[in-house]
Amino acid sequence: MKAEIISVGTELLLGQITNTNAQIISRELQKIGVDVYYHTSVGDNRERLMEVFHTAWNRSEAVILTGGLGPTQDDLTKETISEYLNLPLVLDESSLARIREFFEKRGREMPDNNLKQALLPEGSIAIPNDKGTAPGVLLEWDGRIVVMLPGPPFEMEPMLKAYVIPYISKKSSGVIFSRVLKFYGIGESTLEEKIKDLIESQTNPTIAPLAKMGEVTLRITAKACSIKEAMDMIAPVELKITERVGEYLYAYDDEKVEEIVARLLLRLNKTIAIAESCTGGLVSHKLTEVPGISKSLDRAIVSYSNRAKEELLFVKRETLEKYGAVSEQTALEMADGVRRSSETDLGLSITGIAGPEGGTAAKPVGLVYIAYSDASDCIVERHLFSGNRSEIKERAANAALHLLRKSLLK
Repeated sequence: MKAEIISVGTELLLGQITNTNAQIISRELQKIGVDVYYHTSVGDNRERLMEVFHTAWNRSEAVILTGGLGPTQDDLTKETISEYLNLPLVLDESSLARIREFFEKRGREMPDNNLKQALLPEGSIAIPNDKGTAPGVLLEWDGRIVVMLPGPPFEMEPMLKAYVIPYISKKSSGVIFSRVLKFYGIGESTLEEKIKDLIESQTNPTIAPLAKMGEVTLRITAKACSIKEAMDMIAPVELKITERVGEYLYAYDDEKVEEIVARLLLRLNKTIAIAESCTGGLVSHKLTEVPGISKSLDRAIVSYSNRAKEELLFVKRETLEKYGAVSEQTALEMADGVRRSSETDLGLSITGIAGPEGGTAAKPVGLVYIAYSDASDCIVERHLFSGNRSEIKERAANAALHLLRKSLLK
């Protein structure tokens, strides 16, 4: 089955809100083997919506629309689609009762304009909305499926999962299953070159590379009759990839580097203290998102000033004067100092220039030093990250976690 998603709302085109609905719907349709070929966003305009729907109607077997089901005059989705399909809008008494109950529970009288939300295309099925007033619409017409859902994601998503996906899954055969491999320490172009022949010869499964914040992912996707069959199809492709670039592989699917690091720390029974300058506590924040990390993470110090580095981390004044706060020497003393002062097994530090100001020819914006310290070893890495301030901080934090991961694996 081929599907497409139409997101209705002028606020989407103005950039006032992010279109998360399309992402959620595509992800759920993939699980039941439905191919989504098109995403379209259109404003609250009858003529343009009619044009977009006409295109979708003629090329897709299922069309899912979100937005435009509200009580106001610019909410035109049902009216426009009903007009296109030449179906009259009829009152659905059960939907009207649910809307009245929604207002009664809140001690309010239902405004007259909410009545239009209970008008549905003739022959359609109402999709109950437990979070708001707008019922959804499920309609089979002329061999196609049309679904209309409200725009707010907290209303749309439960309706999609409880009613729409089970309904469409009965009409669709097979599944689409993906396995995501995550790599660090290798660039996208280099990785792609090493598996170029596999990408060029792909059919089913397919291989799709993606670079994001210093790491590269490969998504291997198979379409099959069952998840087991899809996994069996993916396995030999994954094996070929790991034989060539497995040394850079660090995680699968939704797994995050901080989760891997936390598991290693807990499994090895290691304690750690962290000193951050340019990242402002971002590494510590990522680690503390993992439940149970308090058994390993003793403390985290944001030592932004030179004075803080001297007083809290025992970085020597002569080191700061001779080499500067952003230097290999300072990073090493920060990591060693935070470990010794905290009496932990491990120390980790970051110092750098996140920008956009403050860089020089010798020390440009994006220059970051990351250091690791334990009782027998000290390691420092030099990085030059690109991007804006937030992106440099994110890349630096991820690099620090990867340094810690590699050190723990030794």
